[in-house]
Amino acid sequence: MGIERHNKLECDILVAGGGAAGVPCALAAARNGAKVILCQDRPVLGGNSSSEIRLSIAGADACGKRGIPLKIEAREGGILEEIRLESAYRNAQRSATMWDLIMYEKCYEEPNLKLMLNTVVDGTELSDSFIVAAHATRASTEDKFSITAKTFIDCTGDGRLGAEAGAQYSEGREASSTFGESRAVKTADGYRLGSSLLFMARDMGHPVPFLPPKFARKFSEDDLKLRSHKHLEYGYWWIEWGGTMDTIRDNEQIKHELLAILMGVWDHIKNGGDHGADNWALTWFGFVPGKRESRRFFGQYRLKQTDIEEAINFPDTIAYGGWALDTHPPQGIDALGVHPGTDALSEYTEHLYSIPLRACVSVNIHNLMFAGRNISASHIAFSSTRIMATCAVIGQGVGTAAVLGITNGIIPLDMANDQKFMESVQQQLLLDDCFIPGVSNTDSRDMARNAHITASSYQEKGSPANIISGETRAVFGKNGVKSGMTIKGTHRWMSDPAAGFPAWINLEWMQPVEIGFIQIIFDTGMHRALTQSHAADFYGSKMHWGPQPETVKNYRLLYSGENGKMIELAIERNNYQRRRIHSFKPVHMKQLRFIAEAAWGLDHAHVIEIRCYLR
Repeated sequence: MGIERHNKLECDILVAGGGAAGVPCALAAARNGAKVILCQDRPVLGGNSSSEIRLSIAGADACGKRGIPLKIEAREGGILEEIRLESAYRNAQRSATMWDLIMYEKCYEEPNLKLMLNTVVDGTELSDSFIVAAHATRASTEDKFSITAKTFIDCTGDGRLGAEAGAQYSEGREASSTFGESRAVKTADGYRLGSSLLFMARDMGHPVPFLPPKFARKFSEDDLKLRSHKHLEYGYWWIEWGGTMDTIRDNEQIKHELLAILMGVWDHIKNGGDHGADNWALTWFGFVPGKRESRRFFGQYRLKQTDIEEAINFPDTIAYGGWALDTHPPQGIDALGVHPGTDALSEYTEHLYSIPLRACVSVNIHNLMFAGRNISASHIAFSSTRIMATCAVIGQGVGTAAVLGITNGIIPLDMANDQKFMESVQQQLLLDDCFIPGVSNTDSRDMARNAHITASSYQEKGSPANIISGETRAVFGKNGVKSGMTIKGTHRWMSDPAAGFPAWINLEWMQPVEIGFIQIIFDTGMHRALTQSHAADFYGSKMHWGPQPETVKNYRLLYSGENGKMIELAIERNNYQRRRIHSFKPVHMKQLRFIAEAAWGLDHAHVIEIRCYLR
């Protein structure tokens, strides 16, 4: 019999895995109307970014050469930007557990989302190449679950859900001849990127001894001469190991060896010569390896090196990337004669590149989708797409496609071949403040696009009409490609600093229109990096922690009908988010006026986009 309870649950979409991909995926699906269950096998959300592991979230905002200030707005938008800005505002101490809490809040407070922590998906039921149910276990409450859904999305990283369902996948490194990849190895092997453990340390103000455990490894200064260990506060990503092993089956052995390496590195810093560390002590170190690579599913398309280097523009694009083709020596720290950054294939892409939905749909399980580091890609392409911010925007793209597929009766297998459907997915992602290279707002429901725009003042490159240009980013493109890929002005209204605050922008229609939903996109400095850790600035552009200085802090919305009388619609104070939505009982308006009263740091207003809808 056993003591475990057996529970049956139903939903529209089951998302397995609550890391950087799973959280945006589940939230996107739920916010767009699906009933979603999110199963996460850990007690916290965030995966490698969580308090258990503490790797920084990075992404396309590091495209271009290191050390050169960014001149493009490459930082990921959508749900990830919302979470990052929330943390920047509420988490001045940059606490890893506060980061956990913010993600927990987002999921727990979403009415369409059922969050199940400490719950591992460990089995499936299939019928005619469709998953009909997934099995899950929550040991902490002695519960077993059978979860039925229309669509199943694997965001587990390791691909546990898909593997249980028999989805085809690959592991290891392909030969250069397989996809014609110049950066691949000559002969295929089972090697992959290793895993890492991080630590945190603090200056205690007085000498603190360190006694390493007996199993700690020994390192000399010569061993670590190619691995910078000057900065003591945040740990080192190059404490990496296990790439020559099975990063799933051998995970516990890898964890122990990483702990031995970490202790050995710290022992060298403390006891192996003068590193200025006499007063420093470890305040935290990980016991959960930050895993980089394991299974990669076979999708309807497999991304490869040339797709990234040439920035191929796919018709079914749902996300973008811009990180380096960043492979590491599989031996990790044992590749002592190899610089972990330079001799690895760590070269940044020249342009932002597109990620198609087809790379996120199983080739043999018809209602299985995936997002994160397990998408369909070669080892070389994966070395860029694996980065967490890229995983996050893939997750939002997949979650959005999944719910719209259910709404329109289209299974994942058929989505990418339906041009009209893909256009609707892309337009919804744009509405939700995601960026799709080469795609602009063409939503016929957006009544702001038909309005006459005026403003109290504006700068030469910040005209009022920019708020309905359909573009929300200024980014460089490939070969002069238009529509959001090349800088063509600022894509925002900027009031004249000489005029000061308040500053207003006005939308006026020839005839009254019925509006009940207004969305405003503000400037949040997306040309800068914004990551939650204390790590040194890695991106060549200084981060700003807290409310972003470009963001409008205080504002009002007013409207008038045919009689011209202005009526107050909303008053906002201390806004720090990029995307703000105002929903209300629909009213007929002839004019809509946005009045900016203050920004967090600038002496003038920036507004990127205003949209107006009936609903």
